[in-house]
Amino acid sequence: MLESSLPTEKDKSENVNTDDSLYIQPDVTLLDNKQWRYVQKRYHISPRELEVAKLVCHGFVNGDVAKKLNVKPGTVKTHLRSIYAKTHAKNRITMLLRFMDYANRFSNKSSFDTLPVQIVERKKQTKHTKNTYL
Repeated sequence: MLESSLPTEKDKSENVNTDDSLYIQPDVTLLDNKQWRYVQKRYHISPRELEVAKLVCHGFVNGDVAKKLNVKPGTVKTHLRSIYAKTHAKNRITMLLRFMDYANRFSNKSSFDTLPVQIVERKKQTKHTKNTYL
């Protein structure tokens, strides 16, 4: 009979350091401070919304952002809703791509090796419209 390859509670407590995590955030700089300032000006983002946006763009979930900023998760959600409205984004990925695209186009020094990503949103198809783009 084969033994389960899943770790037991004993394995977890003995072999894993409390500082270790499968969900450690990568140490990646997506945008530098100058680029974040461009983004903040372009989308009229408040300083607190910018803090939330930076953490979200680094991959943190609402609960982790709330803990880091010492606010409630609902407050983070409200800030994100406001940022989405200002950037016309529907989710975190679109928001991040808009920030990167804008910063890449208007920053004097580009830290990206690739061309900017073109974001195309499609309108929902109805009986009277065919594939029309915004």
